[in-house]
Amino acid sequence: MFGRLLLLFTVVPLVELALLIEVGRKIGVMNTVVIVIITGVTGAALARAQGFQVINRIQGELSQGQLPGDSLIDGVLVLAGALLLLTPGLVTDVFGFCILVPFTRLMLKSYLKDYFREKMNKGEIVANYKIEK
Repeated sequence: MFGRLLLLFTVVPLVELALLIEVGRKIGVMNTVVIVIITGVTGAALARAQGFQVINRIQGELSQGQLPGDSLIDGVLVLAGALLLLTPGLVTDVFGFCILVPFTRLMLKSYLKDYFREKMNKGEIVANYKIEK
């Protein structure tokens, strides 16, 4: 786990920095800065809109007495996408937008559900919870 985090916090920023430098060389520093700002603002607006949709879905499911499983996964993914868009860089922006767009988020959610289902079937994840009335 430590190795993965170390890679995440060293390799990703280095790749982002190298890409930003290269893009800055090709199209100019100001154009690169404008791209980063535009993706940040657009991403924030998309994250806000998607976040409100997820919150409304969760409230609707709760008001009907249903547990909001899929909606909670959507909420976590929207949060992750928003966080990726807040970090400066082009690679994280692409991943952030992919997570925020409903179509690609649906594919990622399906993958995650299968992944967690497999882990639970293998006994690697154990759900220790009780639902009290």
